[in-house]
Amino acid sequence: MERAEVDQRIRALIEPFNKKGVEIFEATTFAGDLEFDSLTVMDFVAAIEDEFDIIISMNQQAEIETWGQLIDAVCKLADD
Repeated sequence: MERAEVDQRIRALIEPFNKKGVEIFEATTFAGDLEFDSLTVMDFVAAIEDEFDIIISMNQQAEIETWGQLIDAVCKLADD
């Protein structure tokens, strides 16, 4: 799956979670820049899993800190 397509689809999913309208870059962090708490992260991950029909394990989630890492992880999982 094209990285740009994954990025675009996840940008659409993050809209309702991005309450402050933070501009998203490769290095944007979920905890720091977007101020996501653990519940928001769980809901956002569930939306991504549904959209791409993938499972993001807790270990994988723990390693994903930035937007770019998320896109890379989803690309890899969607291709497997």
